[in-house]
Amino acid sequence: MPAAKKEAPKATTKQEGILYDFYGTECVHCKEMDPLVERLEKEEKVKLTRLEVWHNAQNQKLLQQLDGGKCGGVPFFYNTATKKWICGSTDYETFKKWALGK
Repeated sequence: MPAAKKEAPKATTKQEGILYDFYGTECVHCKEMDPLVERLEKEEKVKLTRLEVWHNAQNQKLLQQLDGGKCGGVPFFYNTATKKWICGSTDYETFKKWALGK
C-alpha cells in the first residue's frame, strides 16, 4: 500500500482561497515581512501557508509554477482565490488588500 502523500497545509482567506507566502530562510526582505504576516493573521483571522524555497526543491517548484516569471524571487505572495500576487516587500495596507481579495 503506497504511503499517503503529504500536502502543504492549506490556509484560507474569507474567499476560501490559499494565501501562499514563499520565502528564503536567509532572505532579509522576507524577514522584514514577518511582522506584517503576523499582524495580518491576528487582525484579519486569516492564515498564510508559508513555504521555504531556498532549501526545499518541492516548494521551489510550486513557487515557479505560481510565479510564472512575474517576480523570480522572494518574498513572493500568491492568493489562489484572486490569482493576485505581491513581489517583494510591501506596506501593510497593500498586503491586507491582497489577502482579503480587494
